[in-house]
Amino acid sequence: MSAVLKPEVRFRPITEADLDRLLEIEQQAHVSPWTRGIFRDCIRVNYICTVMELGVGIAGYSIFNIAVDEAHLFNICINPQFQRQGFGRILLEHILDQCRERQAKSVFLEVRPSNVGAIALYESAGFVEVGIRTGYYPANEGRREDALIFARDV
Repeated sequence: MSAVLKPEVRFRPITEADLDRLLEIEQQAHVSPWTRGIFRDCIRVNYICTVMELGVGIAGYSIFNIAVDEAHLFNICINPQFQRQGFGRILLEHILDQCRERQAKSVFLEVRPSNVGAIALYESAGFVEVGIRTGYYPANEGRREDALIFARDV
C-alpha cells in the first residue's frame, strides 16, 4: 500500500506583491470577490493576513483580526485548483493556532448557506452556528444571500 504525500505548505504574511494573484484566486473562488482596495486596507490596518504556499504557488490565504480576546475571520480562501484536498483544514488549523498564540478565547466567522463544503469544514472543526445575518452577502442577479454566523472557543 502506498501513501499519498501532501506537499509541504509554508505560511507567510500577505504583501502588496501578492495582490494580483490573490485577486485572480478571489475571482475564481467567490461570487462576490474582494477588491484590491479591501486587501490593501486589511494589510494597512495590520489584520493578520496570511498566504499559504505550496511549491507550485499560492494554495490559499486568510485574513482575520483579534480584538481583545475575540477573533473574527474575514476571509479564508483556497485556490480552486487545491480545493477538496485537505488544504482548507490545514489553513483553518493554522488560523486557530495563531488565535491561541495571540490569546484569543473565541473565533467568529460568517459563511453563505450555499457554501456547504465550508460549512462541513467548520462544523468538523468544532464551529457551531450561533446566528444569521439576513441579506448579508451580494448574490447573483442583484439578490442577497444570508450569512450564517459560526463560532467556537479556541
